[in-house]
Amino acid sequence: MPELPDLTVYLEHLERRTLGRPLATVRIANPFLLRSVEPPPSAVEGRRVRSLRLLGKRIVIGLEGTLFLVIHLMIAGRLRWRKAGAKLPGRIGLAAFDFAEGTLLLTEAGSKRRASLHVVRGAQALRRHDPGGLEVLTADLPAFGEALRRESHTLKRALTDPALFSGIGNAYSDEILHRARLSPFKLTRALDEEELARLFTATRETLLEWIARLRAEAGGDFPDKVTAFHPEMAVHGRYRQPCPACGEPVQRVVLSESEFNYCARCQTEGRILADRALSRLLREDFPRTLEEWERLVPKPPPA
Repeated sequence: MPELPDLTVYLEHLERRTLGRPLATVRIANPFLLRSVEPPPSAVEGRRVRSLRLLGKRIVIGLEGTLFLVIHLMIAGRLRWRKAGAKLPGRIGLAAFDFAEGTLLLTEAGSKRRASLHVVRGAQALRRHDPGGLEVLTADLPAFGEALRRESHTLKRALTDPALFSGIGNAYSDEILHRARLSPFKLTRALDEEELARLFTATRETLLEWIARLRAEAGGDFPDKVTAFHPEMAVHGRYRQPCPACGEPVQRVVLSESEFNYCARCQTEGRILADRALSRLLREDFPRTLEEWERLVPKPPPA
């Protein structure tokens, strides 16, 4: 799922290409994309783009007449900028937003259609789409701590809760927790003040670093290769590969449809967290420490 760094770069490129320009037409290829009835998509046609912003992980395009397009990419939705009037790509094409200078395509890979589009009239109606999470890059430490400790959750769950923090998902929460040297399963209310400050700093540094990195990678081109997996990441998507900080193999926890990654040496004092996939395989022999894990799980061949 595109997260704050990816969405920020999307927004910057959309501003350059669409701000102040009229949206000529909206073409919707998949009826399951549109989740609102009134106003219809035709109501935005011919109106100039007045603003672009994020609401959590939603991209909001504001148009004349206090109309808004609210786009939620979910897991596999992506945006692409093509020449004006570009054809929607076959099975993955969901919608096209036509400008004189080019066409913004909304696509979604896979068979499940989770991406959504709402057409909204008025600021009050738009607020209903705001999950309410804290904007970490403009917040201070006390506000961060208040949001984090509002309820007792694991750090992993809290960081990825859109009602607590805006724009952070599975990938960047892995990177944040690794940088902060904190366990994904540590409870929010169990953090001491030093750990809280460390997590706040790691959150801001990680997000800002990746915004800058993705911005540089895109350059002047619209970002076409948005992914949750980057070889430069420390732990996310790097199961069994060496942690860049200590060299120990990166671990994982498998959930129903996803997994997250961590370094046991750097984050959990060498303890292996319960993993559903490995637990089912090994049962009572499930390793509890790195040493036990290394005896049971063969190391991957060198790259």
